[in-house]
Amino acid sequence: MSDLVLSRIEDGLAWIEIHRPDKLNALNGETLAALHEAVERCSDDPAVRAILLTGAGDRAFAAGADIAEMSDEDVDGIRARMEAGKAVARALESSPKPVVAVVNGYALGGGCELALACDLILASEKAQFG
Repeated sequence: MSDLVLSRIEDGLAWIEIHRPDKLNALNGETLAALHEAVERCSDDPAVRAILLTGAGDRAFAAGADIAEMSDEDVDGIRARMEAGKAVARALESSPKPVVAVVNGYALGGGCELALACDLILASEKAQFG
């Protein structure tokens, strides 16, 4: 598993953390793939009663797509990234477990879409959506 997405299970709660705080948890291709895998794994785990999705640090839940990485992609690459993002959203939406977005800062673009794909959003006073 990638170190860009960390997960742990504590007392029946699966914590999934987007772990790119230096990039405001921006969603690059590797992060989307690891996030999808983590959501699927936690959704299938009988020991998990609920999934909590959050971003590392206190500045951002997820600041959206990693624009720097996208600058090197052609149209097909960008289309593939969009499909990867939609696959993560579908995994969140279709999880048999309740999924809570724990938003602790910016939730922008694709990050806002991730939060909206969850069943519930728990937002700190510093949360900003766009």
